[in-house]
Amino acid sequence: MTFKEKYDAWINSQLIDEKTKCELSNIKDKEEIEDRFYKELVFGTGGLRGIIGAGSNRMNVYTVGKATEGLARYLKDEYKGENISVSIAYDSRNMSEEFAKAAARTLCANGITVNLFESLRPTPMLSFTVRELESKGGIVITASHNPKEYNGYKVYGKDGGQITGEAAKKITSYIDKIDDFSQIKTIDLNEAQKKKLLNIIGEEVDKVYIEKVKKLTIRKDLVKEKAKDLKIIYTPIHGSGNKPVRRVLRELGYENVHVVKEQEKPDGNFPTAEYPNPEEPKVFDIAIEMAKEIEPDLIFGTDPDCDRIGVVVKGKEGNFRVLSGNQTGILLTHYILSSLNEKKELPKNGVVIKTIVTTEMVRKIAQEYETEIMDVLTGFKYIGEKIKEFNKEKEINKKYLFGFEESFGYLAGEFVRDKDAVIAATLICEMALYYKTKGMNLYEALVELYEKYGFYKEELVSITLKGKEGQEKIFNAMEHLRHCMKASINEIPIQKKYDYKSSIEKDISNIDEKIINLPKSNVLKFVLGDGSWFVVRPSGTEPKIKIYLSVIGNSLENSNKNMGIFKKSVMNLVNEALES
Repeated sequence: MTFKEKYDAWINSQLIDEKTKCELSNIKDKEEIEDRFYKELVFGTGGLRGIIGAGSNRMNVYTVGKATEGLARYLKDEYKGENISVSIAYDSRNMSEEFAKAAARTLCANGITVNLFESLRPTPMLSFTVRELESKGGIVITASHNPKEYNGYKVYGKDGGQITGEAAKKITSYIDKIDDFSQIKTIDLNEAQKKKLLNIIGEEVDKVYIEKVKKLTIRKDLVKEKAKDLKIIYTPIHGSGNKPVRRVLRELGYENVHVVKEQEKPDGNFPTAEYPNPEEPKVFDIAIEMAKEIEPDLIFGTDPDCDRIGVVVKGKEGNFRVLSGNQTGILLTHYILSSLNEKKELPKNGVVIKTIVTTEMVRKIAQEYETEIMDVLTGFKYIGEKIKEFNKEKEINKKYLFGFEESFGYLAGEFVRDKDAVIAATLICEMALYYKTKGMNLYEALVELYEKYGFYKEELVSITLKGKEGQEKIFNAMEHLRHCMKASINEIPIQKKYDYKSSIEKDISNIDEKIINLPKSNVLKFVLGDGSWFVVRPSGTEPKIKIYLSVIGNSLENSNKNMGIFKKSVMNLVNEALES
């Protein structure tokens, strides 16, 4: 069916509401119609994510309903004869509550019990709830840190982790069999409650979660005695972190927490943040302005669904700077390992897990504490998958300690199986408090680590290429780079090339090949003789191609200089591929 035929089918369908038809009728731009209907919104390992609006390639109650009907059929086949429940949470984005209720109506209509949060909650709390209530799956309505136009639908397995490739393929096969909206079952939520198919949940789950977060404190005596001395500025960036983050800090004794009032209330339009992402320094402008008067020890912010966290520190010149995701991960890894070691609580079989695009500096830190570093593909679901393996297969004999990815996601503990900014906030505050007692702030602590382990520098470049044409450009560029025969960059030889799509690691110098023991993914990594590397991959959630770069220097200035030279050469290579 062509995009025009799909458009006409929606306009003429008796199952589509008049408001949606009106939205579609008012579109006069042929390219806009094509973009809305040239494909179905793809259900991938992260579920659905797209711009809110009418059309098959948009987030709306119809695409949500179709995905949920497919999920319901999958669960009923997967767990035949068992009682099936699904837990659902949603964040502050526009239409999040509506999409959550649409999913609940379809699941309940299929005889599946739904545990629906009474109001918005962080994504990691959904991960926790799936395990706590022994659900067979979970859904959270969020588009994480995307602009306000977006929303999404993330699916979790019974282990509390995001579904990975195999489960996503199975669910997609059920979704693909639904070719008409009349096949989507639905029930009124009041009726579902009367039939005991819908449970509204809240404080009873919150309380258990908060208590478990508090128990992750490492230096309990320090926090108990000194927490009140740490001066904090926190911004929830109009999202779901406001209540749980402030609650856990308050209960731990952090009394001196100042919240950015302009960004405190949930608001899906994100009026103070065009891009509500703690990776974007601009979201901290108001907090930094506040800091001139308050003079905090620490500034941090959480994204709309409170699974990512950004940290702002004062540099040596007195100016505030946002730490990169790698820098915060370096600090946390060192703090956790050194603190556990000092308390003689560091297990011999401990593991820190990072993604393949995350800094290699933590490998040196882990070596000092005789702790294993494990690499996984990009996406926190793969870290959650490893925690599941460690617990399920006892012969593996590995103890999960900490996991993180460069995109501001961190997790300690095992009761959540996704990145968790509530947990990260408590550990970051504890770490800042510890260094304060040593007369240092987090920037000074970071520089001390660089001086000890090496001056690693990482950067990320994202190129946005929208629409069908953009997707084709990204695909062609990846294929061009995959077959690229370039032997060096800036006269530094490329030693290894990792093709995660073909699962081959190639040693360029002797043409030796090894199998990469990770799931297949359209990702390429090039490692050079001086330890620098770059990775190229299409984003799984946005119309972007992403380029990750890493260099090592002998000082901060030198590593910055090296990055400038390296970045220019790599981007020339990538731009050439995009133009091929």
